[in-house]
Amino acid sequence: MAQNAKDIQMRELKDLLSELRETNKLLRNALEETQKEKAVLQRERDNFKEQVDYLTKKLFGSSSEKGACDIPGQMNLFNEAESEMDPAVEASDVRAATKPPESELPENKVKKRRSSNEERFKGIPVKKVFLEPSEEERICSKCGKQMDQIGTEFVRRELKIIPAKTIVIEYYSVNYGCKNCKEHGITPAIIKGKDGKAHMMYGMASASTVAWVVYQKYCNGMPLYRIEQDLGRLGAKISRATLANWVIKNTEAFFAPMYEYFHRKLLARNFAMADETPVQVLHEPERRAQTKSYMWLFRSGEDGDHPIVIYKYSETRAGDTAADFLNGFQGYLMCDGYSGYNKVSAAKRLACWAHIRRYLIDAIPKGKQLDYTQPSVQGVMYINRLFEKEDKIRQKHKTFDAIKEARLTHEKPIIEGFLSWLEKQTPVRSSRLDKAVTYIRNRKEHLMTYLEDGRCSFSNNLSENSIRPFVVGRKGWLFCDTPAGAQASAMAYTMAEMAKANKVNVYHYLTFLFEHQPNDQMTDEELEQLAPWNENVKAEIQRRIECQKNQE
Repeated sequence: MAQNAKDIQMRELKDLLSELRETNKLLRNALEETQKEKAVLQRERDNFKEQVDYLTKKLFGSSSEKGACDIPGQMNLFNEAESEMDPAVEASDVRAATKPPESELPENKVKKRRSSNEERFKGIPVKKVFLEPSEEERICSKCGKQMDQIGTEFVRRELKIIPAKTIVIEYYSVNYGCKNCKEHGITPAIIKGKDGKAHMMYGMASASTVAWVVYQKYCNGMPLYRIEQDLGRLGAKISRATLANWVIKNTEAFFAPMYEYFHRKLLARNFAMADETPVQVLHEPERRAQTKSYMWLFRSGEDGDHPIVIYKYSETRAGDTAADFLNGFQGYLMCDGYSGYNKVSAAKRLACWAHIRRYLIDAIPKGKQLDYTQPSVQGVMYINRLFEKEDKIRQKHKTFDAIKEARLTHEKPIIEGFLSWLEKQTPVRSSRLDKAVTYIRNRKEHLMTYLEDGRCSFSNNLSENSIRPFVVGRKGWLFCDTPAGAQASAMAYTMAEMAKANKVNVYHYLTFLFEHQPNDQMTDEELEQLAPWNENVKAEIQRRIECQKNQE
């Protein structure tokens, strides 16, 4: 019996030990799960903290790729004068205002180089005002005789602004008839005066007036209600609905042929760039007013030929828009990392190194910008070195072949080092560094493509600069009312940016186009005579500028 009791006790102890072991195993598993959950929560906490730091920096901090304000006069609207004031500039302005021009200085004191003040006002007509003493003052106080003029002396210089003004021009035909025929019972011949121009501006506005409205809205970023108010102060009470009709109808009629011609010219090029930005269009068929639409930007690359800049409205950001617009294009395409551009199958993609740097900069932890142990800082250092080399190469070499050779010599080794660094990165999942590394690895095959030709762009900054006027203007007018208005805006922005890119006066070029009224019946040779890069057009625009100066 005792032996049996002992056996029972041993079995119970063994069972208890087995249960304890099982419990211990369960507890260990639970502890491991808890630790894993804790690690996940810590990682999520770190990611959220990183995201908060990133958004805080974007909202309140300064960007390394821009100054204190990327839209002068907008973000710093109320403290612009205080923030931009420079006592040194003020003192310089005072000296410039009281300093005579070089032509008035004695010959032995003429400077070899004109002052910066004269360079700023180069091309502005100068009106000289001579300050004459009164008749009484010209009587000599000593002998009482009339004084003679002995010379002039410079006193000061002022910059004067002459505000715009409106004028209504009424055309009357002066008619002539034969009285002799009438006296002899013959039906008299009648002739009327004509100027040879039919009014086709879809309203009472002249070509210059429509051009002024387009210039103010699409070049200066003024919404129509402000233009309406401005015209009212000038004495012309014209509603914004009328202004909108002028813009849309005349743009569709006279800009569309040039727009399509520029499009054909772009497709014939071998280097192109693209970008896109959201725009809100209120009355799109079967779409809510809050639905996001897009304005696309397509332009020529840095191939040394005349620049082409084209805007394109689309209801969506689908890559089909880029594929349709660039259908027929064969060459290098510089754009950001958006996968929709992959649908442009005939184009060879270029990676934008500015976007790559931007992702890495965003991945730098708060306060760690100078911590060179941070992988994101290391990556930025590689790319900064590339930008430095690219700037020096562009400054030193003027031929595309020389640029290509210099890039292969100086930039390719840096990229190879960067790729070697990239392979070693194992960032925390879902962190900003993980997003940056993933972004770069997805574009790895395009990183060296720009080395194939000296005409290839290093970054997409040029197209981003070209689309910026639309982004700035959008802050003023906020949205488009209809798809027709959105595409009219695209064509108007195209003409304005084409003029700026080819260095011709925007207002005078818009007026020039409205006066010549391009149409679908014109051949490409005729449309070429209206392009902003045409030397005859440039000469005509310059002539108009000179005439305007002389009139003032």
